Amino acid sequence: MDHSIDQSKEIKKITQWHLAKRSFQRHWQLYILMILPVLYFIIFKYVPMLGAVIAFKDYNVVQGIIESPWVGWKHFENFFNNPVAWDLIKNTLFLSLYQLAVTFPLPILLALALNEIRDGIFKRSVQMFTYAPYFISTVVIVSMIILMLSPRSGIVNTLMEAIGLDAVNFLGQADMFRSIFVWSDAWQITGYSAIIYLAALAGVDKQQYEAAKIDGATRLQKIWNVDIPAIMPTIVIILILSVGNLMAIGFEKVYLLQNPLNLGTSEILQTYVYKMGIINADFSFATAVGLFNSIINLILLIIVNAIAKKVSGNGLW
Repeated sequence: MDHSIDQSKEIKKITQWHLAKRSFQRHWQLYILMILPVLYFIIFKYVPMLGAVIAFKDYNVVQGIIESPWVGWKHFENFFNNPVAWDLIKNTLFLSLYQLAVTFPLPILLALALNEIRDGIFKRSVQMFTYAPYFISTVVIVSMIILMLSPRSGIVNTLMEAIGLDAVNFLGQADMFRSIFVWSDAWQITGYSAIIYLAALAGVDKQQYEAAKIDGATRLQKIWNVDIPAIMPTIVIILILSVGNLMAIGFEKVYLLQNPLNLGTSEILQTYVYKMGIINADFSFATAVGLFNSIINLILLIIVNAIAKKVSGNGLW
């Protein structure tokens, strides 16, 4: 019995090797094209990951990564024993989930709406106005937000005062920070993110629309029964990628919008890592916190991919 199993494994191994060899012979041009991207990922993505080892050492610049003494889980224990640790995790999770709940469905809705509009000036204008904010740099976006929400000269407070309301220091209130961050983010990226769904909708077979029309389907029924099933694999893939980056909120924007008054909700893991690593030069501790954040992202990615594959049959791998 064991002999037959071993023989079967050997045959399978030979068959796979034979298939790989045939694939290389047939598509050798594509394999050559892959060399540069693969080298890029090895040199700039995987080799720097070796530096994460300092999370388990007391890194000293003079001694270097190799000579610095090992300390095991000391920096992870210090982080979890820190009273601010759970506040940081809570802030990061709340901000991430709020962002996902708003910025994930909006591009789908925009793409479905644009798909229903006939090609013309109105459609092109909507596309231009919704795509354009994506190309504005984060620094400029934050400057615009600060100017618009200024309690003294901001246009929002000016309008509020014109109708008899009191001026509000929006960025000075911790409970408003998350909404300002998420909805400004939605304004900036919704149009650009909708492109991928529009591309998926462009590939829908026109005969399905004709069949729905003959059956007397309304626009909403057509969207529900034709458009959404057609783009469902794309939706699932984008959802998996979004959840995989759940804890990796854009550091720059949070840091630039942050001030001492909203620190209670704006201090997240990424800004804490920056302050501990770059400002306080505690590289090992900052690496440990960053590594913890990355591991949580990886676990979420694996879980969501498994669920999506089981439920819809679509997944990243």
